[in-house]
Amino acid sequence: MKKPNKLKQARGESGKIGWILLWLLGVPIPVLLILFLLRGCT
Repeated sequence: MKKPNKLKQARGESGKIGWILLWLLGVPIPVLLILFLLRGCT
């Protein structure tokens, strides 16, 4: 049996929280989309 990689899961969750925080701070959604695309959709 393979154990789930908790580090990758935590890293993904922290990334989502970062985007949400930027949005809550007032960064417009189109700017967030551009940044997301420039980062390579990771």
